[in-house]
Amino acid sequence: MKAKYLGTLAAISVLSLGVTVGCTNPCSAKTTNTSSSTVAQADPCASKTDPCAAKSNPCAAKSNPCASKANPCAAKAQTVGGPLSQELQGKPVVIDVFATWCPGCKNIEPTLSQLKQEYADKAHFVVLDVTDKAKLKETEASAEKLGLSQFLETTKSKTSTVAIVDPATGKILAMFKNNPNKADYTKVLDAALAGA
Repeated sequence: MKAKYLGTLAAISVLSLGVTVGCTNPCSAKTTNTSSSTVAQADPCASKTDPCAAKSNPCAAKSNPCASKANPCAAKAQTVGGPLSQELQGKPVVIDVFATWCPGCKNIEPTLSQLKQEYADKAHFVVLDVTDKAKLKETEASAEKLGLSQFLETTKSKTSTVAIVDPATGKILAMFKNNPNKADYTKVLDAALAGA
């Protein structure tokens, strides 16, 4: 019974598809395939003009009033809010938004641990712990001291986020979310170190 139902359903689907294909634009070029060659039929709509082609778009001449305005969020997304504190200068900064309850944080922990070992003298590592209210309060105080308050404010609900930042400008060189691929981080760090 089930097989018969499914067979009927499949047949209806195929027939519907045929009807849909048959209902395509009648003005598109038609081709008939015979056993020995392909014969092109004349397009019955070739002499007809598109009634909308001559009409111009009434909105085309109008400019977008927002096009010249800079997106205020775009600049913020590209930086952490400005240069970082003096103690973070001279090396790229890897910022980890962390919480003990976060599965993504546990996923990237081995990668970050390897990076800390490999880049111990070449990069600064900052953990912004947002596990609970008490930790967040400590983290906010630390972030303010390091010049990361604005970054913490925008990312504190985005655990397992890792940003690599140029400390002199505060520019975010790369931002990753729950990414355990070490090569992605080393590529950005190596480029930052080469440019320094």
